[in-house]
Amino acid sequence: MNMVPVRPGKALLENATGKKEIRPLVHTHDRSQSLASEHGVLARLILPGHFTTEDPFDELRGLAQTAGIEVVGTVYQKREHPDQSTYLGKGKVDELARLLSGTDADVVVFDNDLTPAQTRNLEKALNVKVIDRSELILDIFATSARTHEARLAVELAQLEYSLPRLKRMWTHLSRQTMGVGMRGPGEKQLEVDRRLAEKRIHDLRSDLNKVEQRKAREVASREGTFGVSLVGYTNAGKSTLMNTLTDAGVEAADKLFATLDTRTRKWMLPGWGPVLLSDTVGFIRDLPHHLIASFRATLEEARQADLLLHVADVSNPSVLHQISSVYKVLKELGIEEKDTLLILNKADCEGAETRIPLVMERYPNAIPISAKSGFGLPNLSQAVSDALTSSFVELEIKLPVSDGKTIAWLSSHAEVLSKQYHDEYTLIHCRLPKGAAGKLANQGFDLRVLSGKLPEPSKRGYPDRATYLPAHHDDETHPVGHTEQASNPGHVGTGDGPMQDPAEVA
Repeated sequence: MNMVPVRPGKALLENATGKKEIRPLVHTHDRSQSLASEHGVLARLILPGHFTTEDPFDELRGLAQTAGIEVVGTVYQKREHPDQSTYLGKGKVDELARLLSGTDADVVVFDNDLTPAQTRNLEKALNVKVIDRSELILDIFATSARTHEARLAVELAQLEYSLPRLKRMWTHLSRQTMGVGMRGPGEKQLEVDRRLAEKRIHDLRSDLNKVEQRKAREVASREGTFGVSLVGYTNAGKSTLMNTLTDAGVEAADKLFATLDTRTRKWMLPGWGPVLLSDTVGFIRDLPHHLIASFRATLEEARQADLLLHVADVSNPSVLHQISSVYKVLKELGIEEKDTLLILNKADCEGAETRIPLVMERYPNAIPISAKSGFGLPNLSQAVSDALTSSFVELEIKLPVSDGKTIAWLSSHAEVLSKQYHDEYTLIHCRLPKGAAGKLANQGFDLRVLSGKLPEPSKRGYPDRATYLPAHHDDETHPVGHTEQASNPGHVGTGDGPMQDPAEVA
């Protein structure tokens, strides 16, 4: 039997076809170090402008339960600014300490992001473990990751989160001075750990870059087949909808971040034919930036899709805020210009009946459905067929020879049919999604429409900067009842133009 030499840090694995290949080792998550089976107290600082519902811990409680924490108490405070040393004010920290002394809690979970110094100061004051929102989400991702790709992404995100928090963990092992002749260059244990962590981060980024390139080639090889990708807030029902439409049999649990890996199945779209439907990882407000960067390869399906189906849980009191949060993440991923249909799932659940009119007032072309019962699915299929039919524009664009940036952008966002080079300009004949064409038109490029139709100028953006505000909210600068809002409620569900985070349009 021939032995295959394997380099350090690599493993000989067998792929789905039975062929053996060498892959990088991924550190598995140690459940003994996770938050499972712990009792915890939830804490939150509510700053001016922060969105809250009647229960300010509604989402954090769901995250804690997903991580295996039994919640035994809550503490929140409203302040203009966080305390620099302990985030909460001194009085609230004392109140939190009293609450901990009366319970068997061994962890405090903050619904905010803390600095390393704030975490250390709170742990000294409370004598229990303190974690912030980002660390909690990272723990959930670590325990839910199943595939090699997802585990690579999670380990990278955890290391990038932990690197600045190595400070002062190893001061007892600092370089020692032992007199004349005994002093050497030495190295602190902290510096060793930092160097090892940075080396591992570099290796993981390299491995993930290879995965991303391979995924991009895989998606690009599906030429001639339309792709539709499901995106949305976590636990909005994306996996349930995919199972209903394709019989995919993917896990569809009533918990946050049940799906971390992209799955693609063939969907026989009535009146159209086969399209590829992809389910992606769910988003959440204030999603850690480390995770967004790490999961770029996993979200390659969404970047390459011809159409996005934005699934929202219309039974959730925070549905409008969740819609805005998803657009923020899509913008960070660089895919905000995709044509999109807004799908209002769980339309038959309690509370949905009163919220559907509110959301439809803001997004009149949204489609109410129930992925479980099948309500509204014929309307969804028809809307997807119409969007795919009218979602492309054929253009002839005249660009200066020196404008390599736009030429490169077209190469990644459009199907370039031909290029003609002249002395002072380049003439590019291309076919691209209507949303991306509207983006070019907004920027004033010299272009000529050969087929299709550009989105109307009034529908290329949002007139409102805070979509999560209720319809009766009287905002001083942009009231929701503004006449411009009524005449142009936005393009979500129309497929008419590039998406834009409403919270950033003033």
